[in-house]
Amino acid sequence: MLKSLLKDESGQGMAEYGLIIAIAAIAVISLIILIKEGLSAIFHKSGESLAHPENAH
Repeated sequence: MLKSLLKDESGQGMAEYGLIIAIAAIAVISLIILIKEGLSAIFHKSGESLAHPENAH
């Protein structure tokens, strides 16, 4: 009985897909955190240019 449980791989594929999705999610969240500051500065500068076009460079 124990041998049959050790050889049973029916849930292995689903676990691998879950692991891949988790790694991809961590990568996307890390990327968003890293570029958040740069995007914030770009949008702030754009907003300031639209609000005060006479001061835009």
